[in-house]
Amino acid sequence: MDIEDHETGLARVASAIAEPARSRMLCCLMDGCARTSTELAVVAGVGAPTASAHLQRMKQLGLVEVWVQGRHRYYRLANHDVAQALEALMVVANPVTRCFVPSTPAPLRMARSCYDHLAGTLGVAWHDRLLAIGWIAASADATDYVLTDLGVRKIAELGMDAELSPRRRFAYPCMDWSMRRPHVGGALGAALLDLAIRRGWLQRQLDSRALTVTNKGLRELESIFGITQLARTPA
Repeated sequence: MDIEDHETGLARVASAIAEPARSRMLCCLMDGCARTSTELAVVAGVGAPTASAHLQRMKQLGLVEVWVQGRHRYYRLANHDVAQALEALMVVANPVTRCFVPSTPAPLRMARSCYDHLAGTLGVAWHDRLLAIGWIAASADATDYVLTDLGVRKIAELGMDAELSPRRRFAYPCMDWSMRRPHVGGALGAALLDLAIRRGWLQRQLDSRALTVTNKGLRELESIFGITQLARTPA
């Protein structure tokens, strides 16, 4: 594929995302959950036929994929690259020119899912503490993260697999659009969110990307990682 093909492809994808109804659908799917076209039509504020047309366009461009189960068809983001691109565009769409004051609703700002990893105040704090206590370190090219020997031992103690998925980028700084600072993306970020859910530190909220930080989570995140100054997620 030559440069002209790349430019044409970029223009097609940008045009698809630029349509407000489609962008609302894509942002809704950022929580990693699959939804029907009817549910996405409600989110986008359009009729069912219009929603189907939008979803077909995004499927053709590789932005979403369809999961068929019986008579039902569920849509979800096509892959992690799409989620990462959307998160990056959220940062670009809200440039910071002065001292940044987040306008994101409090529940989403505290803790939310960014596709399948943790974002928000807690996600950023966890990222910072993992670096500070030496569990992760910058890779040789400073674009990704690697586990240190200490980190390998510690995540094993927590019941996490140090190898994780070999088919996926292991760990990288993912810019948080509400905090404008990085949280941990990649396979490690997904494993950390899964750990937090399994240990009861976080609870998913119905029909929302927001995650509730439990009292147990407050205690154990502080005792294990040294994450302090968190408040339980407001309702």
